Amino acid sequence: MPYFMMSNRKLSGGEPGEDCADTMNHYFAKDSAGSKLTQFTFWEKVSASDFRKLLTDTAMSFPEIADDNNESQKHVSLFVHGYNVGWKDAAARYADLGKRLYSGAKSLGTLVLYTWPSNGSVAGYLPDREDARASAPVLADALVTLHDHIIAMQRLAALNPGKQCKAKISVIAHSMGNYVMQNALAIAAKKLNSPQLITLVHQLVMVAADVDNDIFQKDQPGASDGSLMSNLCYRIGALYTGLDQVLGASAGLKHFGTRRLGRSGIADRDNVWDNVFDLDVTDFIDQSKSIHSAALESPKSVDLIRQILTGVDRGFLPQPKH
Repeated sequence: MPYFMMSNRKLSGGEPGEDCADTMNHYFAKDSAGSKLTQFTFWEKVSASDFRKLLTDTAMSFPEIADDNNESQKHVSLFVHGYNVGWKDAAARYADLGKRLYSGAKSLGTLVLYTWPSNGSVAGYLPDREDARASAPVLADALVTLHDHIIAMQRLAALNPGKQCKAKISVIAHSMGNYVMQNALAIAAKKLNSPQLITLVHQLVMVAADVDNDIFQKDQPGASDGSLMSNLCYRIGALYTGLDQVLGASAGLKHFGTRRLGRSGIADRDNVWDNVFDLDVTDFIDQSKSIHSAALESPKSVDLIRQILTGVDRGFLPQPKH
């Protein structure tokens, strides 16, 4: 697959660093990969317009899929990494997900890395939180551009069916990357005046989400982040495990003791938007690994992510045994 990366990290020592730019200031593309994805000099910098064209051309190269074979439709997916992740670790995680889900005969399509300026140190939790909040408007602008492109393609397809978009849009967000995504989607929804007639993101998979576990409750205000997110996404799946000690510590650092979605699941499953669900992945992860990232590494949980992204109905997804 082609490889794509965008970032609002300022350069430091010739590589993406820990400081936050106020724009999406770097776009990169590469048509081959291997272990060199973690070498910054390997990436080819392109302009924002060339990045969009390369990504659009990739999506248009996907095969046309009949309506009754919806789960086979290819994806343009975005990966948003989490807290305490330096640029090289983000690139390594991206390369691993690309190998597992976006390569070979069962490739889901193509994956784009969005790397925001996480500080890459345990002591940087609160600074990371601020960088995540500061990065949200930057990602929101990219989502608005995506929205405008989708609208343009729909209008073009009305005149020429051969020009219709051949890709679904999906997102895998990990840890505090979900906080970036939460804020970005909310900002984008407000900029777009909360559009009702378009799905911006088909599948959002929230892995070990470092966000409030009551975010999607229907009794939250109509303009709340969770309401705006559920409006822009066709389906949102949150993967959680009570074994995640990183998120246990995280809850103690934030307001009023609200539990973390990625540790406890949805606060009240009878009072959430219909397109939102959670799934306990404790039985699907390798518990000998770092629990906080195990769902992105363990074969059973990665296969679960694949099934969610392809659109398998939640009633047919693998269920935990305990």
